[in-house]
Amino acid sequence: PHRLNEDERRSFDQARRQGFLQVTGSAWRSQRRDAPLLNTFRSLSDARGKPAIVLHKLSPTSSGEHEDKLVVDLSPLRFPDEFDAVGKEAKAMIQAEYNLESCVDNVEEGGDAEVDEGLDILEASDEDQYETRPIYQLPPFQLEWNVSRQEGKIIGKYLAEIFETIEKSASKSKKQRGVKPGKGRRSGGYGIG
Repeated sequence: PHRLNEDERRSFDQARRQGFLQVTGSAWRSQRRDAPLLNTFRSLSDARGKPAIVLHKLSPTSSGEHEDKLVVDLSPLRFPDEFDAVGKEAKAMIQAEYNLESCVDNVEEGGDAEVDEGLDILEASDEDQYETRPIYQLPPFQLEWNVSRQEGKIIGKYLAEIFETIEKSASKSKKQRGVKPGKGRRSGGYGIG
């Protein structure tokens, strides 16, 4: 998580312990024109071979209620033939346990994934590419639910237990002391000075 600022690093560590990520809005960082927290968490999920579970905390509605979005990205599983079956089973379990219908299940072209120029997002049916391509070049396959804030946390924890995404012994990631991003090595930062 070398690209994360202090708040994002704390959220990332919390997500490792809880099994799902909680972000404010879309987690887009305008300074970087990117969403490094989502990308880092999706990469971690890919490395572990587990779905990425994210609770997007959206702004309150006019009535004061929080209408948040719980998203489960199945693409880190890397078995495109199984996405539909796993998705249907997850939706059925949430429907049975919490009486909540999925609002959308789709394959987004691009989505929150990082895309470098010249690298095309692949079609979900191109399963050979799921074995060799990095996760940021693969399209997300997402299940989404509109939930209240409390409901989202409860269901996120439930899904984390089902998909076994909780790291019980997750240690805190630490940023090196005296390292200033964007500075040369002479001043204690990254890069070549």
